[in-house]
Amino acid sequence: MRVKVRNNNVDRALRVFKKKCSDVVFEYREREFYEKPATKRHKAKKAAVKREQRRVAKEREKYGKRK
Repeated sequence: MRVKVRNNNVDRALRVFKKKCSDVVFEYREREFYEKPATKRHKAKKAAVKREQRRVAKEREKYGKRK
């Protein structure tokens, strides 16, 4: 994977490189250890609940404390 460094701006090139590699690093960390299918489902469910709680909290903040 290559990233061009323009105008001697190494910091920006490093940011672009990290963004390009983020998928690879995420997949590596995900596959580093075997995870049982049931555990995967539990994690996905927990993440979905957390997303929903955040969405509801944001909605309440936007429209007031109505139900």
